[in-house]
Amino acid sequence: MNQILMTKLKSSKDRLKYKRFFKFQFSFSILILLVIIIFIMFYINSLHKEQTISRKLISNYNIYKLYSNISQDESSMESSETSANNSRLFGAIEIQKINIFYTIFSETTEELLKIAPCKFYGDSLNKNGNLCIAGHNYNNSMFFSNINILENDDEIFIYDNDGNKYVYYVFDMYEVKPSDLSPIFNYNRNYKELTLITCNNLNSNRIIVKAKQK
Repeated sequence: MNQILMTKLKSSKDRLKYKRFFKFQFSFSILILLVIIIFIMFYINSLHKEQTISRKLISNYNIYKLYSNISQDESSMESSETSANNSRLFGAIEIQKINIFYTIFSETTEELLKIAPCKFYGDSLNKNGNLCIAGHNYNNSMFFSNINILENDDEIFIYDNDGNKYVYYVFDMYEVKPSDLSPIFNYNRNYKELTLITCNNLNSNRIIVKAKQK
């Protein structure tokens, strides 16, 4: 009789332990799910803020080009203010095949890279050399996420701050390791070349698109 009671008691304790473990596991799973949801919402909100800033930059850039066509006497105050706001802008990039148009910062920092593509190597658009522009890969939603589908002879338009358009034609595409700097320094010094660089989020390599003016 005592043995039967002990067996029942043990079974009851086991069920209680199981219920407690199940409750703990359920609560822990809910907590993990909430953390994931909060992280996703934070990421989406960050992207939204960056997209808003990028759109404002494009708008400011277009205003800057508009003011540059007006005489200094007619808009001295407005022009100087707009010019000051855009002093860090190198120009703009347009690739019609992948439907992108972004302003380009004239310098590269982590914060600026979050907002728009940045020039990090090269001189002016009128000189022979290699103009390098880096842009984040936001997985088909922003910046250079689709440059991997470009093909030879596709057009890339670069605009300077005076509204002049420079046409580059793609001639090569490949990937390199993050430590490989050859795409920056290996170029034909008799041409005006353009190098676009972004990350391959699948393998951490760098996607390189090389283009040149004809």
